[in-house]
Amino acid sequence: MPALYIGHGAPPLLDDPVWSAELAAWAGRLPRPRGILIVSAHWESAPISLTASQAPLVYDFGGFAEKYYRMTYQTPDSTALAARVAAALPSTEPVHQHRSRGLDHGAWVPLKIMYPAADIPVVQMSLPTQDPYRLLGIGQRLRELRDEGILVIGSGFLTHGLPFLRDWSIDATAPGWSKDFDTWAGEALARGDVDELARFKERAPGMPYAHPTVEHYTPLFITLGAALKADEPGEQVIDGFWMGLSKRSLQVA
Repeated sequence: MPALYIGHGAPPLLDDPVWSAELAAWAGRLPRPRGILIVSAHWESAPISLTASQAPLVYDFGGFAEKYYRMTYQTPDSTALAARVAAALPSTEPVHQHRSRGLDHGAWVPLKIMYPAADIPVVQMSLPTQDPYRLLGIGQRLRELRDEGILVIGSGFLTHGLPFLRDWSIDATAPGWSKDFDTWAGEALARGDVDELARFKERAPGMPYAHPTVEHYTPLFITLGAALKADEPGEQVIDGFWMGLSKRSLQVA
């Protein structure tokens, strides 16, 4: 399996025909996963934690239509997958198996589009740090799972300056800081320049507006770490903007 970094937008992504079609088509081109391990921006927790099998979804958002709070995504038992993920991680990264937490919207919203049958076991892993190099190391330990048919996904948003948006419509013009950061990241990804990407706070134009907090960007380093060679360019499968934020998404071999 490849490893992916995807933008997950917000629950209204489910009703966006353009972005939904891009995600669905992408999934349709991939081999069918035996399992999915996803790391979402919306679960920052240390030590590393794993979701409970078949637990209710987490509706970790507010101000959206009532229908989004009634949605379900019931996947098969993921106990064995969680055990396999825990075994792959280094002894220096203790793992907590959560007893009740389910998938948050950074996981179930895109997966509901990409794998709507909900017939693949899914485990969500927390983000235990925002240090790019530590996340690269964790991703490297997850690399072996790909040989077993497990799809590794980092889920965030390449720009996420929500406090600085003035137009919240889906087709809003991207602010300069969002376009500048997106261009910088796209060029660095095309070069396979992991060190440049890791130094985003000092190097990236558009900061700190593009990421006043960084949890939507840093799942990228789980994906790059899980690549066979982190410094080789991946395929930038989706680009463009949604609410003025960058949809740029990546697939690595």
